[in-house]
Amino acid sequence: MGPGPSDVHPRVLRAMATPVIGHLDPQFLAIMDEVKEMLRSTFRTANEMTFALSATGSAGMETCFVNLLEPGDEAVVCVNGVFGNRMSDIVGRCGGKLYRVDASWGSPIEPQQVQEALRECKPKLVAIVHAETSTGVLQPLADISRIVHEAGALLLVDAVTSLGGTDVRVDEWGTDAVYSGTQKCLSAPPGLAPVSFSPRAVAAMDARKTKAQSWYLDIAMLRNYWGGQRAYHHTAPISAVYALHEALRIVLEEGLEARFARHRRNHELLRDGLEALGFRFVVDPPYRLPMLNTVWIPEGLPDVPTRRRLLDEYNIEIGAGLGEFAGKVWRIGLMGCSSTENHVNMLLSALKRIMQPA
Repeated sequence: MGPGPSDVHPRVLRAMATPVIGHLDPQFLAIMDEVKEMLRSTFRTANEMTFALSATGSAGMETCFVNLLEPGDEAVVCVNGVFGNRMSDIVGRCGGKLYRVDASWGSPIEPQQVQEALRECKPKLVAIVHAETSTGVLQPLADISRIVHEAGALLLVDAVTSLGGTDVRVDEWGTDAVYSGTQKCLSAPPGLAPVSFSPRAVAAMDARKTKAQSWYLDIAMLRNYWGGQRAYHHTAPISAVYALHEALRIVLEEGLEARFARHRRNHELLRDGLEALGFRFVVDPPYRLPMLNTVWIPEGLPDVPTRRRLLDEYNIEIGAGLGEFAGKVWRIGLMGCSSTENHVNMLLSALKRIMQPA
């Protein structure tokens, strides 16, 4: 019940035991095609350039930046937690010129902030985190997307924690580049990064004057492996692709709307139980993530010893605070297969026992 990885579905574990075949075997290529199609459904996009990068979600982040930014390009990065800071670091490593839009941790970025930043520069892209794992903030995107595109920029979105757990509408929101991870609400093991690029983003990559700074993450080559040419690029992690294939089947069998409703329902059950125990949520209700619940640690309740007891005595893992929230908050995950009433009730019962006066 931490910020990831989530529990892996038994069907996914069984899929990983499937015998390994060659990464250019016709049967494996057919599985890759099905993964692409199911990812389009989950991202709610028609983007042809949609596939699973053979690396973790952080590499998905880096892939988007190194393929879209060239030295000297301007980029606006919205920062209200750890992962906005990571984006900012990567812009510098790409040789880009960074403009930051900052909001306090636990608060969303306001559209007006982005509007003001765009008056100061002419960025190639604007990057923002949809689900900030370090704070529990769910960022509204529709208005910001409109502002970004009116300025002629590309919109890059981090959906690592949101994909499969709350609504992600890539096409409707005009998202040009998006990346996620397999270990959160998709309930597969970590190791792959679903990505999707709009035709506008693909055109920007095709118009580059320089090669992407990373050979391994260069979309110009990866598209030929995941696309029609099937040109050798790297040895794909066969078992991880099996796992994602099965995980996506489970997501779509449940149905996206039903899955989102389940995450919301279990979040509300956890919220009611925690508030009854005296916990306060960090994020205001309209912006709370249903799959990542960030709460202030009550005064007098020790952070590390309590989490250690939960793990050692009850086999329950919850996450510590990061950055400026370290030692002040807990991050409680209800992701994918870990989003159940039973998970919620077990945690609440354990906390009640731990918090009882000696």
